[in-house]
Amino acid sequence: MTSRKPDEPLARNSRLRLVRPRALATARRAVTTRRTRPAPRPPEGTPPRAELARQARQVLADAVRIARWAAVERGVDATPRTGSGPVTAQERAAAALDLTPGQIRAGWDRARLAGLVELHGDTARPGWRLHAWDRDDSAVLRGWVALFDAWSLVHPAPEGVEPSAVAEVVEAVPQVLSLLQLSQGPVLVPALLDLLGQRVEELREERCEVPAAGPAPEAAGAPAADHGTEGLPALLDWALEGLAAVGALTLDAGAEGRHATLTPLGNWAVWVKLEQICVAAQSPAGNIEQSAGDMLRGCARLTPGPARAEYRAWLAARTLSSAVSELLAVARGEDALLRGLAFEALRVVGAPAEAEVRATVAEPSLRPYALLWLAEYEGADPDDAQEVLTREESTWLWVDTAAAVADHGESELLVRHLDSAVQGTVPALLDEVRAVGHPRTVQVLVALAAAHPDPALAKAVRRAAFQVHTGGA
Repeated sequence: MTSRKPDEPLARNSRLRLVRPRALATARRAVTTRRTRPAPRPPEGTPPRAELARQARQVLADAVRIARWAAVERGVDATPRTGSGPVTAQERAAAALDLTPGQIRAGWDRARLAGLVELHGDTARPGWRLHAWDRDDSAVLRGWVALFDAWSLVHPAPEGVEPSAVAEVVEAVPQVLSLLQLSQGPVLVPALLDLLGQRVEELREERCEVPAAGPAPEAAGAPAADHGTEGLPALLDWALEGLAAVGALTLDAGAEGRHATLTPLGNWAVWVKLEQICVAAQSPAGNIEQSAGDMLRGCARLTPGPARAEYRAWLAARTLSSAVSELLAVARGEDALLRGLAFEALRVVGAPAEAEVRATVAEPSLRPYALLWLAEYEGADPDDAQEVLTREESTWLWVDTAAAVADHGESELLVRHLDSAVQGTVPALLDEVRAVGHPRTVQVLVALAAAHPDPALAKAVRRAAFQVHTGGA
């Protein structure tokens, strides 16, 4: 702020120091008091991230080729399976890349599941991971993990199997993967089948499945329903083949029978999942059992690294669809700090949250946060992501952040928050704050006026608050 003589009115060019506005960082400083804790290290023998990324690139090589072909062929139909148009696109891709139609279909599915292509209506466009593929190992590993999480979509389930049985096996497979990870070597398929059967039975007991009232099947003359392991061998084969197809494990025939072994990528991915669960179990605040709002409040005093670990632990204990919905419900609430933290947690979710985050762009209270989330998701540097916002959206975000600071922080931090405004002068800031229509504008201006040490500036801010309150110009 520029100096001013005591009898000089508030200058029309009272300057704000222009700095990059980092809204959530400002809001978080209002409540951050704890130290970071060291990141966990992967098990001994795990290849370096660069080697894991090399293996992931190898697994997804065909998918990347197809995605890059689609990026050149702008407007390619996003459903290359049925109808004359899609078949033509599939045939053109097969001819251009020297792949069979079956390889094209499989590679297309992998590209879509790994986030290498994005579907916008009936059109496919290159995803941000495709742009970062050759230079960003983290983007590669995140893309492969997205494919690993979607293993059950890689191959269709066996025909004639009840969807409920398929869902049980999908839910039980993490236990099978844990055994493979703990064994640190090949495990015979019959041993995996025994474990799968036990886990399925546990899941049924947890759901308290009780036969419906009525005559027993035998009394009714119908064969008794088999709730044991019938059908599980075929489903286990399907699961192992699906996991092998994404590069998570290998299936080999040995002297004692078929056995499965985790690849280095699969071993690392299972460790990551187990680590998330362990973090949840060790959470001092017990965040894993909390609602989204309570979890975010518990994480508000953590610095970003530990907070992200808590978000991952909380997410690991829930289905992603329900977790995303719960986080967005909190973001729509009145607490501006929780709104920002909810979108930080959604950054940890990544690709599975994209559709729901994109839908919130139409909501004025969430639009700036959603636009920043999408910009970073598409590869923008966090320091440059603010450029996607219009002046009005940046001003709205400034007021929302000021509300978070006013509710949770100290007056000195609220005064310093002035420096992050996109406007170059205090009068310009006040004019645009009055016009932006944020529901907390009056409270923010009153709090700023009470906190600011410059009497003339405080008076101008109070006048602006009064004008907003009364609807004046």
